[in-house]
Amino acid sequence: MSELGRWPISCEIPVQWGDLDALNHVNHTVFIRWMETARMHYFIACDFTGLLESEGIGPILAGLKVDYSAPVQFPDTITVHTTVTRLGNSSFDMAYRITSATKGDGSVATGTVSGVVFDYDAGSSTPMPDSLRSRIEKLEATGSG
Repeated sequence: MSELGRWPISCEIPVQWGDLDALNHVNHTVFIRWMETARMHYFIACDFTGLLESEGIGPILAGLKVDYSAPVQFPDTITVHTTVTRLGNSSFDMAYRITSATKGDGSVATGTVSGVVFDYDAGSSTPMPDSLRSRIEKLEATGSG
């Protein structure tokens, strides 16, 4: 099995004026949306989305945690880095590192999510297909470490 946690997917997202709250920094909920965007890029890269379309098996979020280390303001561009850190029988964990261009690419937040492989037709969790597990392991092997 390949090493997990190698940050194979990153996406740049410009901060929008509407992302700011009354205190003139990005609202905490926006960080969660940024993580969601990176997660979807990851799911597309490992074809989790294709599995959902063809077999009705896809991811469902079980939990999340975000730690904020610096405020983000407008204008800025953030980069969300994501990786799978654990593969279970029917569950997985992902980590996120969010960096800011105006802060010298310093980390402004980190996060984790727990996900479950879910059979949407049956309405219950299901074991992760070997084909998906292999694609995730291959994707993680391409990460930057």
